[in-house]
Amino acid sequence: MSLDILAPVLPESVTDATLVVWHKKTGDWVTAGENLADLETDKVILEVPAPESGILQAIQVQGGEIVVAGQILAQLEVREEKPLPAHALSGTDKPVSPSVRRLLAETELDSETIQGTGKNGRILKTDVLDYIQQHAEAEVAASASNPIDSGALSSLTGSIGSLRPEQRVPMTRLRARIAERLLQAQQNAAMLTTFNEVNLKAVIDLRNQYKQRFEDKHAIKLGFMSFFVKASIEALKRFPAINASIDGNDIIYHGYYDIGIAVTTQRGLIVPILRDADQLDFAGIEKGIQDFGSKARAGSISAEDLSGGTFTITNGGIFGSMLSTPILNPPQCAILGMHAIKDRPVVENGEIVIRPIMYLALSYDHRLVDGKEAVQFLGVIKECLESPAHLLLNI
Repeated sequence: MSLDILAPVLPESVTDATLVVWHKKTGDWVTAGENLADLETDKVILEVPAPESGILQAIQVQGGEIVVAGQILAQLEVREEKPLPAHALSGTDKPVSPSVRRLLAETELDSETIQGTGKNGRILKTDVLDYIQQHAEAEVAASASNPIDSGALSSLTGSIGSLRPEQRVPMTRLRARIAERLLQAQQNAAMLTTFNEVNLKAVIDLRNQYKQRFEDKHAIKLGFMSFFVKASIEALKRFPAINASIDGNDIIYHGYYDIGIAVTTQRGLIVPILRDADQLDFAGIEKGIQDFGSKARAGSISAEDLSGGTFTITNGGIFGSMLSTPILNPPQCAILGMHAIKDRPVVENGEIVIRPIMYLALSYDHRLVDGKEAVQFLGVIKECLESPAHLLLNI
């Protein structure tokens, strides 16, 4: 029996997707539920699972082509048992991550020709890049060893130019969407940034005192982000305009706190949403963030995970950033930037002492938020973090 393999239902507001790569080729045996291909939208990567077990036939859509929901991608000859003898392991069967599959597809390379240096021969992204560089250098050496004549001059010139290699690849849909939204934020908002610094000694001491008991009870580590989420929610409650958004000539005040946590992936920056974060305790926040990280690494973040949000927190400090001006995540009107924690001399009670200090940055839309509110908002976050009892006792 022949069965059509269809493009899956796309996320809300998404009209089409790009077929990035097939993981199987015509004639391959596939198992029910096995991922056959990756589709990319401007929000997420979608998998195309095999509806039944059988042999893949008549692939109708190739990598790089645009598809819509329900479109026929290929046919499947349904079989109950795998035919014998089983086909030999091919290069496309080698286990590779989604980012490596994408790079192989973009460079039109066969994984069978590349030696993997990862565990169990797994091909890493660096293996593909090294392969490209080595072959570029070999081409230059081969060309340079031949006598130069007028007919070969242009070819050699091109080869010599490969010492400064360039590669033109299409922008991924996610990267294009990121670019569009960042440009939108710059053009459509009166964006300003205000700064403050916070002494994190009290948070660090509290965390060090209870982190083991916290982990034993909740099976999750106590990080810094949960403190910042809690402090941000307290500040948002006091300054509702910072939790609001602009829709045309209207202001929408949100009576809930859906906090976006910026996460960097190999495909680009994404912002999954902690919904009703004010209803979560510290453990709930940490588990939510860990879940987003796991999904991001696996490439399984859903469109629902990324939709909505009333306020965003981004942590450039994990990459060593000392200070930055985070850009708004439309239609939100504010974003908090965390940075690296550094020991610095500060004055306390007339004496110079060393304390762990972090710079905070709040970018905001001046159309809705006044400078006074922005400064006071950061002041509340500073107060909550320097005296964590505010967060624990809800005072």
